[in-house]
Amino acid sequence: MDWFIVITASLFAGCVDAIVGGGGLILLPALFATFPNAVPATLLGTNKSASVWGTSFATWRFARRVTMPWQAMLPAAAAGFAGSWVGAWAVTMVSPELLRKALPLVLVAILFYTLARKDLGARHQPRWGGRHEILAASLIGLGLGIYDGFFGPGTGSFLVFLLVRVLGYDFLHASAGAKLINVSTNIAAIALFASKGHVWWQLGLAMAVANVAGSFLGSWLALRHGAGFVRKAFIVVVLALVLKTGYDAFLV
Repeated sequence: MDWFIVITASLFAGCVDAIVGGGGLILLPALFATFPNAVPATLLGTNKSASVWGTSFATWRFARRVTMPWQAMLPAAAAGFAGSWVGAWAVTMVSPELLRKALPLVLVAILFYTLARKDLGARHQPRWGGRHEILAASLIGLGLGIYDGFFGPGTGSFLVFLLVRVLGYDFLHASAGAKLINVSTNIAAIALFASKGHVWWQLGLAMAVANVAGSFLGSWLALRHGAGFVRKAFIVVVLALVLKTGYDAFLV
């Protein structure tokens, strides 16, 4: 029954994550609730060992249908890998408690900004090209990579927002780029967690199959309905993140 619960959660998480990120909102609470006595680092590592496959599949699907800005996203993914490794190492040394308190407030600001700017992410109009775009994308990848390795909730949604707001992508292209960066940050974190024995590989494999199935559905919905649909899904996911992280930070 425990495996059934988390595998089902992984299926739904893969669907949400493929559209706009935020799958951890579903899968991580399911893991922590199902295995309350497990070491948190083990659950984090197992979560990433499953979600990386769904995110990889979604990246492949998006890359086939959306023009991926590889010249900017590949350096951003490399920076994200380095940042995630540093963040995953830091979480073994420092408590993320302060960040946990600040996260709901940051998400509220993003939510209100997105609602106020109704045209945000509606059109794909990259602001820069060449070195400027590579530098901006790499800084985003590095910063969110550190965050993903250190803490994690909402990384995909933060990536989408920053690619829209800073680089001028529409929500569909931003979601595609965010997937590539997120794959890289997940691989780095998995490598560190695995090196310390914090991954349940058998459970992770079963969850990965379900995550890929959910990713297929989510990426199909996003590609079929376009940037407007992704924007609406982004708002719903960020609102859910506000409620979940706010509850965890101030009411638990």
